[in-house]
Amino acid sequence: MDKTVATMIENLKEKTGLSLDEWKSVITKQSLTKHGEIVKFLKETHQVTHGYASEIALKVLGSDADSTTDTDELIVSQYKGKEPLKAFYDKLLSEIEKFDGEFEIAPKKTYVSFKRKKQFIILNPASKTRFEIGFNLKGVEPKGKLEAEKPNGICSHKINLSDINEIDKEVIDWIRMAFENAG
Repeated sequence: MDKTVATMIENLKEKTGLSLDEWKSVITKQSLTKHGEIVKFLKETHQVTHGYASEIALKVLGSDADSTTDTDELIVSQYKGKEPLKAFYDKLLSEIEKFDGEFEIAPKKTYVSFKRKKQFIILNPASKTRFEIGFNLKGVEPKGKLEAEKPNGICSHKINLSDINEIDKEVIDWIRMAFENAG
């Protein structure tokens, strides 16, 4: 289990008032089955912060990397019906591997998180024709391809791509900035 996630789970009762098993019981009673529904419920009804709400949802649904023995299968399943977008993921991964420094790849059910000391980007085949890069670049003004994301979301910014040739120096520079800020 990722160190950050392990720490969150250890501190869950102190930070949110309930343990993971207690949250599972609460959510099961609500009959919530989608990640977004669970996050919204926890944030609005129980004032749980976004990070904890998201982690609770992932654990309850078993849709995080720790809940599967085959993380590669999580990535493969993300691209079912979206096969052309796998080339975007492969190209971006290849570019990130050239950066100077360690990082972790943490596949989830619908996207792949890239982390150093903290998450710096997520790679997401958002639709059959659109690939999205989510960034953690709080305090950075959006410009060029970089768009602001909804406040208090998992990412502060995003870049949408529909053609692999849009992965250019600007995109890689934004990823590098997020990578360096997360180290």
